[in-house]
Amino acid sequence: MPLAQNPLSVEVELPREDVALITVDGYLDVDTATEFQAHLANQLHHGRRHFLLDLSSVPFMDSSGMNIILRVYQEARKTEGSVHVISPAPAVRRILDLTGVSITVPISESVEEALTRVDEGPQQPGEPEGLNV
Repeated sequence: MPLAQNPLSVEVELPREDVALITVDGYLDVDTATEFQAHLANQLHHGRRHFLLDLSSVPFMDSSGMNIILRVYQEARKTEGSVHVISPAPAVRRILDLTGVSITVPISESVEEALTRVDEGPQQPGEPEGLNV
């Protein structure tokens, strides 16, 4: 689909000095992935170590979006940082689960939950996620 029909909106907030909350709205696909990547690269350049990716308003994501999430995850881990996906739309959650990305990149239901996970420190790949009780 042409970019004009499915523009991507990306908003960046800084809940803390080293944490970037990236709220994405629109299709995250081959036509829009470069814009998403530019925002993440800018935040890495400015020293952000933790990335909270709110994908609740992303109805569709293809492998381009998924690859960018995995790349920022790898970059964040180099600085002992983290990446957390927040409240992905059902179709996006399914893609993350089917591809195994959700095993590597934690999924949180809220910004507060993701910030708590940031405070708890890095989770080792394959380690079960903590239960919220």
